[in-house]
Amino acid sequence: MKIGELARAARCSTETVRFYEKAGLLPEPARSGGNYRQYGPAHLERLRFIRNCRGLDMAHDEIRALLGMIDHPARDCGAINHLLDEHIEHVGVRLRELRDLQRQLVGLREQCRTEQAVDACGIVQGLARMETAEGPARNTHLG
Repeated sequence: MKIGELARAARCSTETVRFYEKAGLLPEPARSGGNYRQYGPAHLERLRFIRNCRGLDMAHDEIRALLGMIDHPARDCGAINHLLDEHIEHVGVRLRELRDLQRQLVGLREQCRTEQAVDACGIVQGLARMETAEGPARNTHLG
């Protein structure tokens, strides 16, 4: 199948297919005599796998690791279990961060209960007074 057919079958754009090829997650396909990409069922299966992983908020490095394990099907799946356990922990960390963020936003919102001039807005004043966090805004489970 051509790239457009693959993209439709995987419910994504052709740009997504090209992106995953460039990222090394999807192998380059064979080319036709007219230099068109020619994809097969294995490409579709792998693309769906990648998209499902991304839907679970997995990073490209995690997906790459999983794909590397899939490419050696006779090995045991202990490393896959470990990778998923680490991802579950990361999701827990992100949930805690998002709850903290929600508390901050609710606290800011409580500082302005009525409509008034912007220079008297408690939200604007609160944002101006808040200490800026050091380092990245959020944690990541990847090194």
